[in-house]
Amino acid sequence: MPTLLSFHRHRSRTSSALILALATTVPSISLATTSNAAISSTAPVSRLPLLAFTNHLQQHGTKKQQFSSSFSLAFQHKEQKNQEFRPFTTNTNKMAPSAEISENVAFTAKEIDLDDPYMYLEEVESEESLSFARSANEACLKALGDPKTSGSTTYDRVLSVLESNDRIAHVRKMGKNENGEDSMYNFWKDGSNPKGLWRRVTMSSYKTSDPEWETVLDLDDLASKEDISWVWKGSRPLPRARDPMSEDGTRVTRALLSLSRGGADAIHLREFDLLTNEFVPSKDNGFVLPEAKTRASYKSRDVLLVGSDFGPGTLTDSGYPRTVREWVRGTDIKDAKVVFEGEATDVSVSAYIDDQRHHDGPIYEVRSRSLTFYTSKYWVRTIQYEHLLAPDDPLREGVEQPNKFEEVDVQIDADIDFVGKWMLISLRSDWEPTPGGKQYKKGSLIYVDAETMLNNGSEGAEYHILFEPTERSAYETYSVTKNYFILSIIENVKSKHLFFKFDKEDDGKLVFVGGDKEAQIRACYAGSVDPYESDDFWFTTSGYTQPSTLFLADAAKVENNDDGEGEEYIVEKLKSLPPQYDAAGLTVKQCVATSKDGTEVPYFLVTKEDTVLDGNTPTLLYGYGGFEISLGPKYIATSGIAWLERGGAYVEANIRGGGEFGPSWHQVCLSKIICSFLEAYESNFLRIVSGTLQITCMSQLALSVF
Repeated sequence: MPTLLSFHRHRSRTSSALILALATTVPSISLATTSNAAISSTAPVSRLPLLAFTNHLQQHGTKKQQFSSSFSLAFQHKEQKNQEFRPFTTNTNKMAPSAEISENVAFTAKEIDLDDPYMYLEEVESEESLSFARSANEACLKALGDPKTSGSTTYDRVLSVLESNDRIAHVRKMGKNENGEDSMYNFWKDGSNPKGLWRRVTMSSYKTSDPEWETVLDLDDLASKEDISWVWKGSRPLPRARDPMSEDGTRVTRALLSLSRGGADAIHLREFDLLTNEFVPSKDNGFVLPEAKTRASYKSRDVLLVGSDFGPGTLTDSGYPRTVREWVRGTDIKDAKVVFEGEATDVSVSAYIDDQRHHDGPIYEVRSRSLTFYTSKYWVRTIQYEHLLAPDDPLREGVEQPNKFEEVDVQIDADIDFVGKWMLISLRSDWEPTPGGKQYKKGSLIYVDAETMLNNGSEGAEYHILFEPTERSAYETYSVTKNYFILSIIENVKSKHLFFKFDKEDDGKLVFVGGDKEAQIRACYAGSVDPYESDDFWFTTSGYTQPSTLFLADAAKVENNDDGEGEEYIVEKLKSLPPQYDAAGLTVKQCVATSKDGTEVPYFLVTKEDTVLDGNTPTLLYGYGGFEISLGPKYIATSGIAWLERGGAYVEANIRGGGEFGPSWHQVCLSKIICSFLEAYESNFLRIVSGTLQITCMSQLALSVF
């Protein structure tokens, strides 16, 4: 029977998380946790040491205790097609999903006992929390043995992988350098630079085996000089299309850097000059703000849209900005005009510019309120470039006032985005824009003329379907090049890419031109290199037994290909990780378990080819099932070293609650969040223990549930 039971929690002040892990000690096999430590043992342990149990249900804004979800949310940043970042709330595999669990879910309406004995763990650096961690580690080591003294090489090998510099340095193009060469930026951390280097390289050099990097900012050096343990929280460049100093839109000259003290949620905002590689101090009218939960983006070179803690009433009950201010360079932030505000009960508010002129569209100014984790309201207007400038800028003289904002007439659980003249709408529930008219299925991605939608509402618009899900397929995300739209979908938890072209002879509509012939068991990412100038895109793949590989690809090759072989878009292989464990002889299979209610729940099985599935194979079963996030193939180096090389089996279950089959796969768990979750997990558990495909037994099973 299982010999170790441990529960872990996510750190989130507005969160609820139940994370379950069971580890089983099996005679003559060394085991590894799925995190950073390896454990080993040679004999079963007779009883289960309970390390921790946390099912944290926190009050959210009212006297009624409500269930709230476990992601740190509100202002994470998504890279826009026009190379700027905009605030949005988190569901990482969609366009920009927002907010918390819907208020109409029955589970959220119940009052819940909040007697949580582990509330003190919210203060992760307190002596009480650290003492808890030490005692939990001691219990684990006592039960299973110290990996450092076990005589096995497993611990050292796993640690070597986790600390290895064998990583792909993924880059982001930010204009050109002074010589007209493409300038690629990367943030890198290693043993010599634990805090990190922000650096850049030319595209031609990046393609070589030994790129010549130029350091833009050395965070370790900055931390030493300022005696502050700075942690990198990201950069938000000034879009070159809105920068008069960009040398005709070719260079990125400024960026906003977010730095936190010791990794805290609150950040210091500091403007950085990319031509001199120096911070722009406030005395030189640089944008600088002290520590707070600040989120900001450029409206134009001399105007920021800023949300922050400006004192009482400026944050939501969730602790994120409730107001947005327009801050003009050279003025005091205290005098910045409040241009948008939400309610205290909102999760957050945001405002940003979506400049679509490079795709023959207008400039959109967008404001939104994230009402909950999955619901938002949007207000949008189209503006001229001059409207981005400071009110007293000479270029605004004689320019008419901008259009008024229009509330977007979509369901509050839908998400919107813009590409050229089109508004994209991602649906999380069925939608009938015109009463009695066509109904669009939840999980669909549709598009509509944005101007028509804003002026006439949903009933007066014509809709076009980019993707409509089946019971076993789901929309994941998309990327846009100069002339093409790349749609990433999953079919039965296998990845697939579809390509559409902007048809300039048919009003710019998106026309399907080709794509992957078959969905594959692998993780894939397609991201545009520079939507201003080319159809090139980065294409990254990995699998359970295949290390990550980065390719340069060209969307135009899909349309020009006649042989129909598939993946014709790949131009060249750029980077690849070396194998980090011995995967020779391993096979990957997809299987299906049937839940008690008849639902087919897929899972992946990784074993050696000659493994006899006789019910005695040491097996690690992993599952997630939350926040509409898909769990798919990925390179599993640490599990490969500590488990698969020793003959164990690895099973990954695509349980309900995730996003493998779209919103429905997630939503079915909301009203019965624990029972459906465990039922789906149980079906996989019973399938591999006692079902027709009998892989293991109770004494040989390790479970990890998130």
